[in-house]
Amino acid sequence: MYSIKEAFYSLQGEGAQAGRPSIFCRFSGCNLWNGKETHRFDSLCQFCDTDFIGVDGQNGGKFKQAKTLALHLDALWPNDQSDKYVVFTGGEPALQLDAALILAMKEMGYVIGIETNGTKPLPDGIDWICVSPKTADELVIQQGHELKLVYPQSHLNPNKYTHLDFDTFYLQPMDQSHLPKDRISPESTLKQTLNYCLANPKWRLSLQTHKILEID
Repeated sequence: MYSIKEAFYSLQGEGAQAGRPSIFCRFSGCNLWNGKETHRFDSLCQFCDTDFIGVDGQNGGKFKQAKTLALHLDALWPNDQSDKYVVFTGGEPALQLDAALILAMKEMGYVIGIETNGTKPLPDGIDWICVSPKTADELVIQQGHELKLVYPQSHLNPNKYTHLDFDTFYLQPMDQSHLPKDRISPESTLKQTLNYCLANPKWRLSLQTHKILEID
């Protein structure tokens, strides 16, 4: 059984694949969530801006079979168009993404990406791995295509990750618009991120362009 919060077709807004037409499949649930309805402020990562509870989002639902879910997602892709790309995200997609669903998507011609917090093992067959650390715990996934760190996080120093085997390292300014007033930094997170990238050229700037464009 797969529990999907939402699924939609849009442009990737972040990181190395920014601007790429993609189907996004957001799984319900996250291993860093403490189970409270106020998950955005009480989850272990403490700044979550994503609703991953339930299956009531656009094109959400529960799917018993991988093939059924794959057909549901494929219906979102433009008719007769190639270059199919699907991004599994969450919550934490590693809790549900499995070999059966990967195979079903591959059979339909999809390149498969994942956006994960890196704390759970991943099945084989994923073509693009983006890890976004959220806690100080050691990452289970220590290699991939991009590591994308939301910045600043007082408990996470970017230097902790530069030895890992990723093609590209991104810093992404923390979006503070959804945070309670007592958690908002007095200094712009964008300015802090720009300054860090300029002083540490291994890191590249990632912006949430989908929010700038006001698209999903």
